[in-house]
Amino acid sequence: MIIWYVEKETPGYELHWGVKRVLHERQTRYQSLRVLELEDYGRTLILDDAIQITEKDEFIYNEMIVHVPLLTHPSPKRVLIIGGGDGGAAREVLKHKEVEEVHMVEIDGDVIDAVRQFFPENASVFDDPRLCLFIQDGLEFIKSKKEEYDVIVVDSSDPVGPAVQLFEHQFYSDCFKALKPDGILNVQSGSPFYNKDVMKRVKRLLSGLFKFVNPYLACVPTYPGGLWSFTMASNAYHYSTADLSRAEGLNTRYFTKELFHACFALPAFINDFLNAV
Repeated sequence: MIIWYVEKETPGYELHWGVKRVLHERQTRYQSLRVLELEDYGRTLILDDAIQITEKDEFIYNEMIVHVPLLTHPSPKRVLIIGGGDGGAAREVLKHKEVEEVHMVEIDGDVIDAVRQFFPENASVFDDPRLCLFIQDGLEFIKSKKEEYDVIVVDSSDPVGPAVQLFEHQFYSDCFKALKPDGILNVQSGSPFYNKDVMKRVKRLLSGLFKFVNPYLACVPTYPGGLWSFTMASNAYHYSTADLSRAEGLNTRYFTKELFHACFALPAFINDFLNAV
């Protein structure tokens, strides 16, 4: 008899995965945390009943949230990751030899502990000398920073629980101030099928702060709808001017130079709702 993990998205849409084993369950100070071993996707980190990563496809999300902004910026030396407790985004950032220092701010230390125990391949990045790990609220951390970072990556969970304020104007304004004048902000902005309002809100808020605001897409099988969005913003750099020769040395499984430009080509229905008044 198969045990099923069910993730409810809407009253009419659920995602089901067969479960081999329950490895870890607890209620942290901030959220519910589970680690399951799924039949088809391997070990899986779940926060507040939403899958964050699976062993089988986490590389897609993490490569796409990181390499697009880091290649758009011509010299990303100092990078901030807000969230990203699974370690995947930090792993991808540190593939860039130009990066000298990475600050990673994760609110929930229990997530880090679970990753160290159940995802050792990801957790090894926490010991990299270029990475400084801060266990604190990213909302408070960012307020004290001014013109410090070349790139900020907001690797947040969905806008529920502790992540709600990571989709608000005040947070984006604080990120704007924490960036160097030619810095780049990149955020995950949800599903174009199930989070249209989130995508529209993110684009609208960032457009009030930055000259260039460009949503782009990746296919992540375990996320609702399979299609996921990110939104990149900068006052200095547009993706069309990126020097992709720096991508040659990257060891990636999803991201390619060809995909870099293709991911910004949005389907008509997405352009329609993003541009609707």
